[in-house]
Amino acid sequence: MAAEVLAQGGARVTVYDGMPSAGRKLLMAGRGGLNLTHSEPLPQFMARYREAAPKLQAAIEAFSPDALRAWSEALGEPTFVGTSGRVFPKAFKASPLLRAWLRRLDAAGVRFAFRHRWTGWDGEGRLLFQTPDGTSAVTARVTVLALGGASWPRLGSDGGWVDILAAKGIAVSKLRPANSGFTVAWSDVFRDRFEGQPLKGVALTIGAHTVRGEAMITRSGIEGGAIYALSSELREAVLGLGQATLMIALRPDLDAAALTARLSGTRGKQSLANFLRKAAQLSPVGIGLMQETAIASGRPLAAFSPAELAQLINAIPVQLTGVAPIDRAISTAGGITFDELDDGFMLHKLPGVFAAGEMLDWEAPTGGYLLQASFATGAAAGRGALAWLSR
Repeated sequence: MAAEVLAQGGARVTVYDGMPSAGRKLLMAGRGGLNLTHSEPLPQFMARYREAAPKLQAAIEAFSPDALRAWSEALGEPTFVGTSGRVFPKAFKASPLLRAWLRRLDAAGVRFAFRHRWTGWDGEGRLLFQTPDGTSAVTARVTVLALGGASWPRLGSDGGWVDILAAKGIAVSKLRPANSGFTVAWSDVFRDRFEGQPLKGVALTIGAHTVRGEAMITRSGIEGGAIYALSSELREAVLGLGQATLMIALRPDLDAAALTARLSGTRGKQSLANFLRKAAQLSPVGIGLMQETAIASGRPLAAFSPAELAQLINAIPVQLTGVAPIDRAISTAGGITFDELDDGFMLHKLPGVFAAGEMLDWEAPTGGYLLQASFATGAAAGRGALAWLSR
C-alpha cells in the first residue's frame, strides 16, 4: 500500500522482500476467504482496536472500510458482505486480487527485489540486505518498513527487525501471540474423542468480558473465533498468573430456571448423555466438557441434581495453562510504540524512515480488522513518506 501511494505521487519505488514472491501472508489469509474488512459502523469498528484506536483513527478514516472495498473493486475484485458483517472479495480468495494488484504496481513503475532480507544500515546510512549473492547496500531517500510481527515466520514475518530497531533506541513492546489458541490439560479420553470438534453458539467469559460465537477443541487446548476475540484478556491473565479460568456457557439463551425445568423430568432408561442431549439440546462435545468438570470435582456427573446440572451447563470452568506458540498465532501484539512515530508514521529518531502494519504496537480480533489496519497504516506511511520527500 505504501508503494502504491508513493508511486502514485511520482516517487520511484522498489519493494525489497525477503521472500521469493510477494504477498505470501496475504495469500495465507486468503485460504479462509480473505476477510478484507468489516461492514459495521466506524465507531464500533474502531472500538475493536481498544487502546490503540486513537492512534489508528486518522489512518483508518483516511482509508476506510468503504475505501478498501472500492480499492478492491477497482482492481476487478468486487466485494460482498457476509452474514456476520464481514467483507470478502466475491472470488473468496486472495490470488486474483494479488495478481491484479501486482500488475497495477508494475504499470506504475514499482520494482520488486525478492530474496532481499533487510539486516539494518551500514555506517553511511545505506540499507543493507542479505541476498543469495551476498550483502547488498542500497541508498534511499525515504524508507518504509513493513516487516510484520512474528507469527507465521515461514511466510517472512519473523520479528528479526526488533533488535535492529532497539539498537537505534526505538522502543518496541515485546511481541506476543494474538488471535492465538491456548493450552488445556484435557484428559486423554476427552482429547482422543473430541479433538477437532466445534463448540457452536456458546458464550465465553473471562472476568467482565464475554463473547458469543464458536470455539474448537484441539489436541492441546482450545482455539477459534470466540477465543481469538478474548485472546488479549486470556493472554494477559495466563502470562500474569500462570493460568486463567475460561467460563463456557453451552446454552447462553436459557437461564438456570429454564434449564432446571427441562432437566427435572424422569430420565427413564436413557443414558445421562442422551438425556442431556435431548432435554437441553447439548452436543456430545459439550457433554464431554461437563464430564471433564465432574471428574475434576471428584463427583460423577450422574450424581449432580437437575439444578446443579443447569448451573454447570452455563458455567463450565476450563483452566487455560498456557498460550499457544507465537509462530502458530494468527497475528501478534506488541511492536513499535506509537510514541516513537509522528502523525505521518515516521520514526522520530530516524528521519526519513517510516513504519506500518503489524510491526506497530496494536492488535485486533479477526473479522477484517487486521487487514484493514495494515492497509490503512501502509497508505498513511506512504502519504507521510511523500510529504517528507516534498520537503
